[in-house]
Amino acid sequence: MAKPTALYDVHAALGAQFTDFAGWSMPLRYGSELAEHHAVRQTAGLFDLSHMGEIEVTGPQAGQFLDYAVVSAISVLAVGKAKYTMICREDGGILDDLIVYRLADEHFLVVANASNAQVVLRALQERVGGYDAQVLDRCDDWSLLAIQGPNAASILGPLTEVDLPGLAYYTIATGTVAGRSAYLARTGYTGEDGFEIFCSPADAPAIWAAVSAAGADQGLIPCGLACRDSLRLEAAMPLYGNELSVELTPYEAGLGRIVGLKKAGDFVGKAALAERATHPVARIRVGLLPEGRRAPRSGYPVLDADGTVVGTVTSGAPSPTLGHPIAMAYVDTAHSEPGTELVVDVRGTRVPATVVSLPFYARTR
Repeated sequence: MAKPTALYDVHAALGAQFTDFAGWSMPLRYGSELAEHHAVRQTAGLFDLSHMGEIEVTGPQAGQFLDYAVVSAISVLAVGKAKYTMICREDGGILDDLIVYRLADEHFLVVANASNAQVVLRALQERVGGYDAQVLDRCDDWSLLAIQGPNAASILGPLTEVDLPGLAYYTIATGTVAGRSAYLARTGYTGEDGFEIFCSPADAPAIWAAVSAAGADQGLIPCGLACRDSLRLEAAMPLYGNELSVELTPYEAGLGRIVGLKKAGDFVGKAALAERATHPVARIRVGLLPEGRRAPRSGYPVLDADGTVVGTVTSGAPSPTLGHPIAMAYVDTAHSEPGTELVVDVRGTRVPATVVSLPFYARTR
């Protein structure tokens, strides 16, 4: 049976349609996922993301340990800063992409994807030997809410003493929301400005209610996982299991910049990633702009003009913001330049598609 979040009854009362995601019963949509998508782009949306995996790393050598366990330099993070990174196997294959927050000198919060929370936990536990650090499973001890959209700061501002205008992107602060203790991070997975709120599960319903009330006259609506997926696709944010897997390294994903080959000391996967960095990858992640109204879906073959398979679609859908289908795919590097004309096999129909630069959508800052 799927596990409910602390907000399950709230979602049910709002008429949510639920889905089983990574063992959690999560709201897929509340009504129209199209309306939810547009709300995030135009006003604001409120998400329950309590299925995400929270792992705390503490101790005098917590930073040095994370330097070894993940591909980026973590010990250099200032308190209150966050970093997007990945945890890889020895062969460079991606186990998961993560956000690591430094909460204090000896205290880090690692947030993993829901489907990989236990994989990441086990990997960190296996790698911590020899370091004066502790790896703590806190997946059940945190609820995570996210308010995303251009009105996020104005809605959340009156509910917290945290200086939201002074909270830079990829930073985190300790404070309260509606009188309840919380961490507020300026992070998200939608391509919009917004905040993620880490709080006790016992406080989640009160915080959800307060944020909902504060945003009622600013266009805030509850949003489910369906629109979160279309939002992240427009922003070209990779999804584990689609754009990321153990068969790929950060370089194929176009994210080689996060690999800290120059950081001090060894890290898991360093030798393989250093080797990969010395020569071009065979395939790389690109954007595709198909003709017509049919959206390519994950797994659809990508062909060149001669009908030779040169890639595979990883994510695709109609773009509510842009008004036409979009897709991400891995294609041979020889066919990866923007403007390259390719074809996607959409259930037997060959649909012309043009390689385009990512992201498809970027907000005005």
